[in-house]
Amino acid sequence: MSANRVGIDLDTSLGYLLKEASSALRASMEAVLRPLGMTITHYSCLELLAQRPGLSNSELARGAFVTRQSMNVLLQALERDGFVTRPAEAAVGKVLPTTLTPRGRRSLEAATAAVRSVEIRMLGGMTDDEQADALRALRSMIHALRDDDGAPPSTPPVE
Repeated sequence: MSANRVGIDLDTSLGYLLKEASSALRASMEAVLRPLGMTITHYSCLELLAQRPGLSNSELARGAFVTRQSMNVLLQALERDGFVTRPAEAAVGKVLPTTLTPRGRRSLEAATAAVRSVEIRMLGGMTDDEQADALRALRSMIHALRDDDGAPPSTPPVE
């Protein structure tokens, strides 16, 4: 390997390592959720609704990192299958606040235990202090990459 090589050294790139960790986490979560008949987005939606009842489709989509259209399709399926309820008409504006049903809560309990087991495995080699440091570092990275509106910062022109 040449010392003048242009590019990113993947062995020392924090961004690449974060992407690799994200991919490994996603695969592990998919593996434990699949037997429960869930996807990560399905689980994320239920978890968001449990913690923040009444979120709109747009808010759920942002929280689950999917498009509004994808979330709408998921919400229709979750409503059809009895995991969530939404009013037929919006009380105000166009927002149809979504809430978990008892079936949705039971399903979420099993999924949360499965996902938590993945997180415990992921953090198993870290002390409490190391975990706290990792949380601080990740939050700092997120903050540094976002403008006030949550969008990525503009990039300087390439010369």
